[in-house]
Amino acid sequence: MSFKPPKLRTVNVTRYVTPLREGGSLPAIAGADDDFLYVIKFRGAGQGVKALVAELIGGEIARALGLKVPEIVLASLDTAFGRSEPDEEIQDLLKASVGLNLGLHYLSGAITFDPAVTLVDPELASRIVWLDCLLTNVDRTPRNTNMLTWNKELWLIDHGAALYFHHSWDNWKEQAIRPFLQVKDHVLLSRASELDAVDTEFTTILTPELIRSIVSLIPDDWIKAEWLEEPDEVRSVYTQFLETRIAASAIFVKEAQHARE
Repeated sequence: MSFKPPKLRTVNVTRYVTPLREGGSLPAIAGADDDFLYVIKFRGAGQGVKALVAELIGGEIARALGLKVPEIVLASLDTAFGRSEPDEEIQDLLKASVGLNLGLHYLSGAITFDPAVTLVDPELASRIVWLDCLLTNVDRTPRNTNMLTWNKELWLIDHGAALYFHHSWDNWKEQAIRPFLQVKDHVLLSRASELDAVDTEFTTILTPELIRSIVSLIPDDWIKAEWLEEPDEVRSVYTQFLETRIAASAIFVKEAQHARE
């Protein structure tokens, strides 16, 4: 099978529909020039573009592993957008977010995953737990599952809190081989009984070529807004971090299994 690198579409945001006040970053539902609705994560929010980078990388790795993730797009915001917005907080956010933002296709009618209502099979639970251990995603807990049920399937959303190594950039090599201690709080950990089998499968899928192609999707614009290093240097660190972590996956798998006990 020939390798097909992932691609992102770019859309222009045309109308602001409503804010989603569940999260601290004040995402919003907005319409775009392709006539679809998106949940927009704004570069001008408190977490900045690093949250968008984590969202992009986490979502596309999940998709490459066969998990359900809404389509991710680059969402361009014009300087004139939001001038008529009456809410000052939202207007300030939109002004600070001119340029490329990140959008996830809006799943109309989706409901928040409730572990007390929906039982996830062990294989799927193991896949999601493994992914979050790789990404060091601290935000998939019973309190905030960041999963939706849509068309009777489980969809993953919001990976903005993942890859937290990029907030303390200098010791990424050390962080790449650390166990993921926060896995003990994962909403699906108790069901994740097939981590060894998933580890074998996923480490085969996530080749260096695939990781490089996903990391290459990070726009130069985001990198220049946050880092002093050149874009290719920054992408190289993300690539090496992920490749190192995949090669050392036995460390985080063992920690997850220990937490299950």
